[in-house]
Amino acid sequence: MPGTTYKKAGVNIDEGERLVSLIKLIAKNTSRPEVMAGVGGFGALFSLNLKKYKSPVLVSSTDGVGTKLKIAFILNRHDTVGIDLVAMCVNDVLVSGAEPLFFLDYFATGRLNAKTAATVIKGIAKGCKEAECALVGGETAEMPGFYKDGEYDLAGFVVGIVEKDRIIDGSEIKPGDKLIGLASSGLHSNGYSLARKVLFDRLKLKPASRITGLKKNLGDELIMPTKIYVKTIKALQKQMNIKGIAHITGGGLIENIPRILPNNCKAIISKNRWEMPFIFQFIQNAGKISEKEMFRTFNCGIGMVIIVSKNDVDKVITKLKTSKEKAFLIGEIGKRKNKEDSVVIV
Repeated sequence: MPGTTYKKAGVNIDEGERLVSLIKLIAKNTSRPEVMAGVGGFGALFSLNLKKYKSPVLVSSTDGVGTKLKIAFILNRHDTVGIDLVAMCVNDVLVSGAEPLFFLDYFATGRLNAKTAATVIKGIAKGCKEAECALVGGETAEMPGFYKDGEYDLAGFVVGIVEKDRIIDGSEIKPGDKLIGLASSGLHSNGYSLARKVLFDRLKLKPASRITGLKKNLGDELIMPTKIYVKTIKALQKQMNIKGIAHITGGGLIENIPRILPNNCKAIISKNRWEMPFIFQFIQNAGKISEKEMFRTFNCGIGMVIIVSKNDVDKVITKLKTSKEKAFLIGEIGKRKNKEDSVVIV
């Protein structure tokens, strides 16, 4: 009687090795001069050129894609969720003024399909190219019985760098400063549990459904990858003084903006300064969702908020529009009294 093997237990080492060989080629296209050794080793080596910095500070972040992965599984489309993974991480370090340096991923599945995994990682590499950071490694975990067939989970990790005296921490924000919103590309990677409940469970819609008001079918709209703001913010930093940046992820405008505000400040947001994209309006109306719930669940069309001096606001918006970035003056900073909300939407 043949002996039991790891493959018979559900783990295919040969498929894993096949994937590693594919990843090496994919990752090579994202390399930076500082990368000494990347995919394939026990650890990735990255040499900092300290002559470029006076007092460097490393900034790190980790995140996932959440239940947006369910959309990828339904559509059997795996080429964009890797972009989402990178975006969620690099946009987070960006708010500190940091330049993303290198990225690692974690891909976990019940039964490894090298072709599917490689497609996901191609998306990760595409996101890294857009964010100008190197994909230096990661981990692939095959765990039989842990995930449903054809499903997987993703996690990402990024390290960035910023000069100590260039850190953006919100400490300079004061009443009278202005809030500029940068348009999102869609839902990004947040609120999908609520969106799926409304669209699929309540309305019984299908990914192929066409909804009047949407330019794409529903599946294409929901799988739209998260926008990466690295190039925009890096260019802006060189010319303008940015006082604060908030990445509008889970918690929406209501929960994320307070993370960068001094205690004596509140953000007063005028909701009529931009048009909420139709997909958000449709979800709100179909689900009978309150305005407050919308603004603390979804980005509602604003993926990043920049806070600048009122004297700089026109120049910043002009600069953003010159770089073909959709930007809106969405509000201002007011003085906050004790126990007042940190974000007021009017």
